[in-house]
Amino acid sequence: MPHPDLALMIAAFDRLAAAGFVTGSHWAAVHDVCQAHEGEAAFDWGHALCHRIEGDDWNAGYWYRRAGKPKPSGTFDEEWAAMRAALAADAG
Repeated sequence: MPHPDLALMIAAFDRLAAAGFVTGSHWAAVHDVCQAHEGEAAFDWGHALCHRIEGDDWNAGYWYRRAGKPKPSGTFDEEWAAMRAALAADAG
């Protein structure tokens, strides 16, 4: 059964993407959801992208390792598209 907050994280990231992946209230909303589920791979992956967007490469790297994901070299849009497809499949 998918985690109920997975759909919440996807929706929050969609809003952040629509806002151009800038830090601010949309970023904080995504970060809060991810941080509330620390230790769960899908949320740790989201946490990694949050810190990559923020420009905190060291912290992003930590969360990519926790999520078991390589640190991407593409754009935020490209990463979100790949992440969204994977998470949507998990969310059912």
